[in-house]
Amino acid sequence: MNNQIALKDLLLFAMVARVSSFAAAARSEGMSPAFVSKRIAVLERALQVRLFHRTTRSVSLTQEGAAMLRRAQKILDEVEQMSEAVASAQATPRGLLRISSSAGFGRSQLAPALSELARLYPLLNFQLELLDRPVDLIGEGFDLDIRVGGAHEASLIAQHLARNHRVLCAAPLYLAEHGVPQRVDDLVTHRCIVTRERDHSFGLWRLLGPNGVETVKVSAPLSSNNGEIVHQWGLEGHGIFLRSTWDVGDDLRAGRLIRLLPDYYQDADVAAIYPQRLEGSSRLRVCVQFLKSWFAARAPEGYG
Repeated sequence: MNNQIALKDLLLFAMVARVSSFAAAARSEGMSPAFVSKRIAVLERALQVRLFHRTTRSVSLTQEGAAMLRRAQKILDEVEQMSEAVASAQATPRGLLRISSSAGFGRSQLAPALSELARLYPLLNFQLELLDRPVDLIGEGFDLDIRVGGAHEASLIAQHLARNHRVLCAAPLYLAEHGVPQRVDDLVTHRCIVTRERDHSFGLWRLLGPNGVETVKVSAPLSSNNGEIVHQWGLEGHGIFLRSTWDVGDDLRAGRLIRLLPDYYQDADVAAIYPQRLEGSSRLRVCVQFLKSWFAARAPEGYG
């Protein structure tokens, strides 16, 4: 076997494996699909194994390819850690951070924070993807997930960034027509707007109140996987909805929305989730510390 394997080819192999597409990997790296295919073929000849099953519609790892990916990832991690050790000795953090978050929070809260961080650290590069679904950080190649509520996997590290609650809201227009619920059970008879967001059970609201957790199954004539759409429908008087205090605070203060059953809420703290292998990353550390300070300075009233 030829032991002269290029590190760039290993990086390209890992990218193709992550996105299951030569074309997608080529777009991400600014290359042509033909060049990507050629470099993978060179790597396969060097290793004397077939790494991918190829069809006209999909690319998938062979058994040997999956084993090679695990070994390649260890090598790439070690190279990254070596680069981080060198970068840590320098005054300015540098390099790429691939960050994921939910659409609503990512657009309204995280994007402005990263904009300011990019100004402070011009050698840091950020790739932000907004996904209203569970994210496999390691499998999808993300360095950091900014998560609002929800548990995290035992293999990942969670850094608390800010306190947050989801609260029940409705527009005055809706309440004037349908009345104000007085108990959690009353929600069953109301029109509710449900967010299909990440790993939450659809239409099943678990609310923390004076007597602990109460669960109610609500009807949802309107629902969306995008929280901003749910927010807008709520403002337009279509029903009762659950939304983060980070998102509805201004509307509640202005009277555009009314908080309902104020003794009830959902815990939905904001946290930075990242793989253990990145714990020593200087660029990750700078990013998380900055976000913690940023959100603390802008927490909704009563939070911090």
